[in-house]
Amino acid sequence: MKLLQVRKGQLVYFNNELHKVYSVKPLARQSVLMFRIKDMEQVASKAEDITYYKPKHLDSFLFLGARYTLRGDIPAEPGGYILIVKPDPDYMDHYSLNEFEKVESVEGRDVVTTRQNTVKAKEFFVMVPGEEPGSNDITYLDKSKVSQAHLEEDAQLEDKLREENAIKPSIGDVYLNLDNGSTAMVVAIEQDMVTLGTGNKLTFHALYKSDSWNYLYSINSTDS
Repeated sequence: MKLLQVRKGQLVYFNNELHKVYSVKPLARQSVLMFRIKDMEQVASKAEDITYYKPKHLDSFLFLGARYTLRGDIPAEPGGYILIVKPDPDYMDHYSLNEFEKVESVEGRDVVTTRQNTVKAKEFFVMVPGEEPGSNDITYLDKSKVSQAHLEEDAQLEDKLREENAIKPSIGDVYLNLDNGSTAMVVAIEQDMVTLGTGNKLTFHALYKSDSWNYLYSINSTDS
């Protein structure tokens, strides 16, 4: 792709795996900042090294270690996820292209998300847990290039991420904000309350269960 074609929110392939663009820095050598959909690992790349992909009905992929299938023909359910593919927010709503949102309530075929966004049915696909019959696996651009060992790692990914995220946070831990692609470091801990560099304050439990924050790494970790 050319840099002028790259937009925040686009789904793209990089190193054969599905990613989401969260920022474009035109003056940087590696100008496209992304996170890998299956585990939220952050990477940077040149525009010419990525391939654009537009998600479709019955596409299937790994999200945070779990497999989901996109459906445009069924209503959403409270507690489930949606992928916003045709964003048309009202002035009180705050969401953009290809955002993952968790459904808090359903109003007809429209939904209200846990971020208090009202999203119309025409704007999103429902993320159905599992691999639906007739679905198209888009986790990889070319699955024939993926080793069996890599696929076996994918099968264990959800449990691995759950175990990692359950670790008690420490000062210096860095979290990814799934809403806007920004990162924040844990700067203070008082009893069971965590303060992030952004000013956000959450309990250990709320941070672990949060739909907005995902653990990335700790600046205090050292190579063995």
